[in-house]
Amino acid sequence: MGNKKNISVCFTTDQFENYADGKSTVVVVDLLRATSVISTAFECGVSTIIPVRTLEEARKYKDVENHIIAAERNTLPIEGFDYGNSPYHYINADVKGKTLVLTTTNGTNAILLAKEHKVITASFVNIDAVAEYLVHDHNNIIILCSGWKGLFNLEDPVFAGVLAEKLLKSNQFSSSCDAMQAAIQLYSSGKANLFEYLSNSSYRNRNSSDEVIKDTHFCLNPTIKSTIVPIFNNGKLIKA
Repeated sequence: MGNKKNISVCFTTDQFENYADGKSTVVVVDLLRATSVISTAFECGVSTIIPVRTLEEARKYKDVENHIIAAERNTLPIEGFDYGNSPYHYINADVKGKTLVLTTTNGTNAILLAKEHKVITASFVNIDAVAEYLVHDHNNIIILCSGWKGLFNLEDPVFAGVLAEKLLKSNQFSSSCDAMQAAIQLYSSGKANLFEYLSNSSYRNRNSSDEVIKDTHFCLNPTIKSTIVPIFNNGKLIKA
């Protein structure tokens, strides 16, 4: 493999322009919940996912055959959409072979922001497959935390720390990125009980409904695992 590739972690979408180089592989993380939903939907049989920025764009697909539309804003589902941003909406649902059109507060924007790069999405549902893909891809990596409306959140960097640790163990990567070091330290502070660790996070304070708590448990410790790596290609996420 020769020389080691670099890992950077970008904590918010507002900082991404400082990291963007048009060449690195960008790993988008929106742990609670968009990238967990993306992995779950693919694992449950969705064939393609179209991430869009606005509710209007998503609504255009409302009556398109074989398409389902899903939306979330400020943690809440939106009236008139088939699905929301919960992994449980896709488990045991009739989604096989369908195209999912998805818009969320942060995750779908992060994917579209990075689209000049090779973009993949990651969550605990597919972390092992993502790590393996990145080792074989052997490219510099930017782990892009979706954050919250341009601000730092706690859960995405914690995931970035786990993924970075896995990649460093492969011995194919090195890093002098302080944000990556911080992400690893955040994970190591919280790993004994991530749910508890995030209990004072802004996300958990934003919505403490039973559904979101159930979703959070799933996203941190998913009951399904996926070997699918979603990759962004021509405006759509497909299986890499």
